[in-house]
Amino acid sequence: MLAKLYLAMIVTAVVVLGISSLVLYGLLVFIGDPGITGLVFMIALMVILQWLLAPYIINLMYHVHPYDGDPAILELYEEVARRSGFKNPPPLMIAEITIPNAFAYGNTFTGYRVAVTRRLLEILEPRELAAVLGHELGHIKHRDVAVIMVIGLLPAIILWLGEYLLRWGWLFGYRRDREGGGALYLLALGAALAAIGFLLNLMMLYFSRLREYYADAHSATHVDNGAYLLQRALAKILIDTGYLARRGINLSRYTQMKALFIQSPEYKAPLYGDIDYVIEEIKRSKPSLLREIFSSHPHPAKRFRFLDKLASETRG
Repeated sequence: MLAKLYLAMIVTAVVVLGISSLVLYGLLVFIGDPGITGLVFMIALMVILQWLLAPYIINLMYHVHPYDGDPAILELYEEVARRSGFKNPPPLMIAEITIPNAFAYGNTFTGYRVAVTRRLLEILEPRELAAVLGHELGHIKHRDVAVIMVIGLLPAIILWLGEYLLRWGWLFGYRRDREGGGALYLLALGAALAAIGFLLNLMMLYFSRLREYYADAHSATHVDNGAYLLQRALAKILIDTGYLARRGINLSRYTQMKALFIQSPEYKAPLYGDIDYVIEEIKRSKPSLLREIFSSHPHPAKRFRFLDKLASETRG
């Protein structure tokens, strides 16, 4: 099963990089407009700058600070990190936000960190928390933040460039050009690039979902009974997220960086009660193909079934 996962990630990365490289090469070589070339490099710098500043933005948005709570939690974290192969574990942080969740973030220059929300600590048992920490440490071990940024850089440039040319052609070209020749050219080029960028970013969402499975596998193999415990932890996150939504908590404020979290706040369980019953009901649910295509995370039903397979392989 993991071999298929590795192959899917490699194929997806090659296809995304191959198509986006060909598109940008054709744009820069065959069109050869210095303005477009400069625009490509300017957008690339903006994307890289966002990546560099993201840890500081996350700290401000989610009120993240070094963990200073129960020492037993730190010992648990250090044990999971040791099993994951870290000699010097990344710092454990706590995010003072309403929802139960966890995330890994950072970059080469700022260093990497693992963060949990205070709400998560309230609803999970220590062993379940260990499985969540194993997942987040898996992201750092696999260098997912850097990998996704590098592979997604060219598709982001294409999409931004397409949107920019569409706006430029419409706002500054079409209105001034009665014949519409130059403006229509910009609009057509912008529409083509936006469409290609959109499709490539759908592939990047698929790649992100594969990396979530990959981090799940890390937890399953580096935490005792990790697949089962991670399944329970994710179910509790879904249940509590649904509970908060019914209480009127505004979850949309946390969807701007939903790809960051272990579980997207958009997914929530309308059920409550016995955790094993909820897990089985989630596994029997039918994912919406359209919804999953536009999601950075696997649908919980598919994710739970994947964890079942990991658990059976681990026992075998």
